Amino acid sequence: MRNRVVMLNIVIFLGFGIVFFRLVDIMIFKHELYSARVRMQTTAKEEIQVRRGIIFDRNGNRLAGNMEYNSIYCNKKMLNRDSNYIRVVSKIIDLKYVKLASMLEHKSNYILIKRNVPDQVLERLRNLNTTAFEAHPDAKRYYAGGDFASHIIGFVDIDNNGREGLEAVYNKFLMNTGGTINVNRDARGNRFYDESRQERIGNDLVLTIDQTLQYIVETEMDKTMDKWKAKAATVIMIEPHTGEILALANRPSFNPNFAGDYNPESRNNRSITNIYEPGSTFKIVTATGVLEENLLRKNELFDVSAGYIMVGGKKIKDDHKHDKLTFPEIIEKSSNVGTIMLAERLGKQRVYNYIKKFGFGQKTGIDLSGESKGLLTALEHWSGVSIGSMPIGQEVGVTPLQMAVAYSIIANGGYKIIPHIVKTVISPEGKSYEINRNTLGEQIVSTNTVNTLTDALIMVTSVDGTAKDAAVQGNEVAGKTGTAEIFDKQLGKYSANDYVSSFVGFVPAKNPAFVLIVVIWKPRGTHYGGVVAAPAFREIAEKSLTYLNIPRENVERKNITMVSKVD
Repeated sequence: MRNRVVMLNIVIFLGFGIVFFRLVDIMIFKHELYSARVRMQTTAKEEIQVRRGIIFDRNGNRLAGNMEYNSIYCNKKMLNRDSNYIRVVSKIIDLKYVKLASMLEHKSNYILIKRNVPDQVLERLRNLNTTAFEAHPDAKRYYAGGDFASHIIGFVDIDNNGREGLEAVYNKFLMNTGGTINVNRDARGNRFYDESRQERIGNDLVLTIDQTLQYIVETEMDKTMDKWKAKAATVIMIEPHTGEILALANRPSFNPNFAGDYNPESRNNRSITNIYEPGSTFKIVTATGVLEENLLRKNELFDVSAGYIMVGGKKIKDDHKHDKLTFPEIIEKSSNVGTIMLAERLGKQRVYNYIKKFGFGQKTGIDLSGESKGLLTALEHWSGVSIGSMPIGQEVGVTPLQMAVAYSIIANGGYKIIPHIVKTVISPEGKSYEINRNTLGEQIVSTNTVNTLTDALIMVTSVDGTAKDAAVQGNEVAGKTGTAEIFDKQLGKYSANDYVSSFVGFVPAKNPAFVLIVVIWKPRGTHYGGVVAAPAFREIAEKSLTYLNIPRENVERKNITMVSKVD
């Protein structure tokens, strides 16, 4: 009997010893291991939602913001699997039954069902008295203006990540840093949230765009498109002294709220991606070169009376015959023959150098994605015709923005600029940071050349010029028309019907408020830049000058020549 008692005590002692050592092992030696297991069972990691920053125009008008929606999640452990119940849910959240049923077959017990669900739908779901479906607050990107400034702003995807435009380029600024948090949950998988830890806010962007100027540009561009039944159009307005883009628009356009419903051509920002032969607007390059190199004699006349010139065995003609022209008149009348004479005097190497100096064949550096550097053939690959073609805007491809920047160099006194659209970034704490400096770069064209060329460009918009319809009442306009045939790749030659019509200029000519370029692709009815694009320039410029409170000059008085009385 005594032996049995001893054995029982030993067994009890060993049992307690095993339990004791097991507890020591769990609580001391393997404490971290089991604590981690508990945390895994009672918590879940979730991404912290980052509310994208707001995009404002230069005056504080909201261009892109957020709307309050919900994301619906399902806790399958709490779900009623009855098919009729699932059908009711699918109708409420507007999701096909087959798709919802398939999603519920996922091996995870906690799954995302649908995003961007409005409050009224969530309320109907709650009326089912179910705990299987949970709603998390969600912010959906919203563009109140629809297609207004859409190629500037761009759009986001379903995960609120920027895909195009400023939304993509400045995505890291707008999204800030999110990270993850640990969310507590019970044995059934229900999650408990501390709302104060659910969200972070991104930085806001303040643009150089002026909403009113953008509206003027888009309105007049639509009128021009409709009038000439054109295929496409681009208009850019830039402040030449700072490089700030005041307005930029393209047609066709798209609504970023439904970006997926549009084809790539509509979403394409042709102002920086599409290259075209600029035609006569490109003549400022050669004109600048001969002035800078002092290759003109005072009051020199150029005989262009033949109406054509032979270059590399090819006959290049003027649209209209002229007799003898001075340098300013070559610009005023847009003489191809006269411009080629100037280019031959300048020589191939220097023509090429000035093309590069104006930034052609290079990206402008604008803070938008997808910019093209244009098309510029290396000097060693020029043909015998190139010295005649390039100076008049053929055999060279430019973007509308490149041409606007080139004219900005003349408008600002000869200085390089870098165009940009974002002015400042505002942190969630309210601090402002300027990320694009409004400073002029190196002076690449002398003041004397700028003044002479500006006077010639003013003549273009005079009664005798090729762009009299670009003239603005009360202010002098300096600019140039462009009419270029479109090369048909299928035919291997220039089209007889398709043209690019353009006008680019600055106003007031001697103290410019802005440079404005209007480019119209494939107009119907007529194709001359002075007829198609110049009037659009005038309408935009007049309305914009009024809005900007730019005083009128007494242009008529300037054009009066005073003579003394003769007895």
